[in-house]
Amino acid sequence: MQESPNLKWGGKLNRRSPGEGKLTKEGKLFLKKIYLNIPESTLTAKITYRDRIDLLRSRLNLLTGKDKLLMTMYLENGNSFRQMARLTGVNEASIARRIHKVTKRLLDGEYITCLRNRDKFTGTEPDIAKDYFLLGLPMKKIAKKHNSTYYRVRETLKKIQQLVTTTKTSEKKRKAKNVKA
Repeated sequence: MQESPNLKWGGKLNRRSPGEGKLTKEGKLFLKKIYLNIPESTLTAKITYRDRIDLLRSRLNLLTGKDKLLMTMYLENGNSFRQMARLTGVNEASIARRIHKVTKRLLDGEYITCLRNRDKFTGTEPDIAKDYFLLGLPMKKIAKKHNSTYYRVRETLKKIQQLVTTTKTSEKKRKAKNVKA
């Protein structure tokens, strides 16, 4: 290992703070820092990305079946799309598409809004909301699953979507009001 003629270790590494060492360059003292040259925008993007992963992990228990298994393999175990495709016997692109769809539905928060307003639902409406917003089932399959008509499911989803949009707009107004205050 060759040493640079301009950089020499100016003593032993500080045992109290691992990762920091003293470097001297022409008599000047430099401290090693981890994120010295990374722009602030990149750091905020990393923090946002970590927050989204934490949110996904917290909402993972809402899923069932294959979706839960795939998301657990992806988030918790760090498996690649290729590894999951080999294990399941499905094309890699199909796995990637499925992961992205489930991630979008979990981060969207429409089903979470439905859970927060559970008292406003009657009968099978919470189950229909879960099937549509979380599991991504089409209305025809939801109608068959709940022994209902397509029309009834469509009307129920219209009611649920109106509730979700009014709740989201009121939350935005509340946040804007808190920012001004």
